[in-house]
Order: sequence, then structure tokens, then C-alpha cells
Amino acid sequence: MRITALTGGVGGARFLRGLLHHLSERAEADRAEVTVIGNTGDDITLYGLRVCPDLDTVLYTLGGGVEDDQGWGRADETFHAQEELAALGVRPQWFRLGDRDLATHVARSQWLGQGMPLSAVTTRLATRWGLPEQGVTLLPVTDTPIETHVVVRDQASGTEPGVERAVHFQQWWVQMRAEVPAERFTVAGLDRAVPAPGVLDAIREADVVLLPPSNPVVSIGIILGVPGVRDALRGTRAPVVGVSPIIGGAPVRGHADACLAPLGVEVSAAGVAGLYGDFLDGWLVDTRDAASPLPAGMRSVQVRDRDLLMRDVRTAAGIAEAALDLAAAVGPRTAGASV
Repeated sequence: MRITALTGGVGGARFLRGLLHHLSERAEADRAEVTVIGNTGDDITLYGLRVCPDLDTVLYTLGGGVEDDQGWGRADETFHAQEELAALGVRPQWFRLGDRDLATHVARSQWLGQGMPLSAVTTRLATRWGLPEQGVTLLPVTDTPIETHVVVRDQASGTEPGVERAVHFQQWWVQMRAEVPAERFTVAGLDRAVPAPGVLDAIREADVVLLPPSNPVVSIGIILGVPGVRDALRGTRAPVVGVSPIIGGAPVRGHADACLAPLGVEVSAAGVAGLYGDFLDGWLVDTRDAASPLPAGMRSVQVRDRDLLMRDVRTAAGIAEAALDLAAAVGPRTAGASV
């Protein structure tokens, strides 16, 4: 079985870890190859180094090196370099890079500077973390540098509206904690981006396509915005099954609600499903959201419900198994058909 997953950071990485755990317990004949297409829209250059937070979270989580309590960064991390940067007055300090994590960014930046595309760099890093031995191929959605920015409105005194300005997504997410309302999102470089080698083939040739519970706007939404990706999802014969990142009308973690607001999308499992309505075949929701109807025009989408809270690897494995079971129930699409 060839499984392709489109994912962002923590939620997606934990789902994928559960998926691998589930697959490892299947009979040898039922083993699968997993291709992960990772979001690069939240990439940022800090201290002259290229940082790819979502890709790194997948690498560390699947490779067994993540700080599990927070879901990102390296376990047993120290911050001596960051402390020295602060002593030297180097800014910004709101995005901290640990000493172990720093090595990843130095290596990536060096290889990129030598002319290696991000996809090739990611392959090297994936090898270091043992992903190929687990049957996993990690692909950035594009080799083209893209960066998500958030347009916010500065607060002004009185009744006069504030002045709009754009900040990098990471500043809005990490420093501002998404507490400043977003007016809209814009992705620099997206208009000239092309899918990285292997991305479209991974979707077209898959037996199953999964959308883990990742942010639908700034993670999966950015992947879908790369030209060609959405068309490939419409055209693939594989059933496309998504796992809702919303439970009981609220995101499990992160600030998905603050991201959905500028789009005018309801913060609900049904609201998120509507963003995928042109290619979605199956939708796994939490039992608390089972009664919420999908948007009009999505009646052909099969919906199943279960507890979607990923408390540990085993519960994540159960969710992944349910997603694969739903894909099997949906079955492959008719050749050339799209949703």
C-alpha cells in the first residue's frame, strides 16, 4: 500500500507517528510505504539560517528525537548559543533555537548555500533520522522558498482604525500568540512555486491520501496553494480521507480558530471539511461533532466518528487505523473521476 499524507507540524507529526505504529503491527504482507508532503509556508530565516519548523517537527517526531511534552524541538535541549546571542544583542529573541536543533539549521543552510534544493536537503536530514528505514519519504511541498505573512492592523487610540502591516507568520504565531486578529494571510513566493520533485506523483500514484489533523489554513492550506497540488488531489484515483483538527468546536492545539476567522469559516469540523470539499472522499470527526452536517454539496463524503484526542502513540495509532478503515470503505475512485 502506498500512503501519501499532507501535513503540517505537531498534530500531523503525532498522527504520522501513530500511523507508523499501526503499520508496524500489521502483517509483513500488509506493510506500506508512506510519503509525507510537508508544509514549508512557515519557514523563516533567523540569524542567517534557514529554519523549516514543520519539516523539522516531522523529522524529530518520527526519528524519536522530539521534545514530546511540547511536541516540537529536540529532547534534552540546551540553549547556550541562544543565550550568547542574547548577550550580544542579536535579535529576535522571541524564536529560540536550541543547541541540538541549531545543528539542523546550520547543515540545511550550508547545503542550500551550495546549491542543493530543499528536497535533497530534506532527504539527507531524513536519512540522519532513520525515516527511510521506517518506509517513510519526507518531501517539502516545494523547493521554491515561500513564506506566510499575516496582515494585522496596529491598534490605534480612539475610534480610528489601525494601520495595516504584514508580519511573518512565526512572529504572529510565536511572539504575538495569534492574539492580534489577522486581517488576512499572504504567502510570498507562492505565485512562482512549483511542486518539489515527487510531490504530484506521490498524490497521483497513491493508494490512499490522508490529511492528518493539521492547521487547515496555514499548514494544509499552504500545501494546497502550491500550483498543481489541488488538481492532483482532484484527479487521483486514491480515496482522500481527512481527520478533523477541530474537536467540539475548538482546535485541539494551536490557533486554528484565529486562522479560520479571516476566511469567514466556522470553527467546526464541518467548517474545515468545506475547505476540502472539491476533493474530499472521507472525513473522520470526533464523536462530539458527529451530529454536525457537512456543507451542501458534500453529501457524497463518507463521515465516521470516534474519539480523536491523541493522548499517546497508541491512541494516535487507533485514529490512523480508523482513517485507513474509512479509506478502505470509500474505495478507489473511478478512473479519471474527481469529487
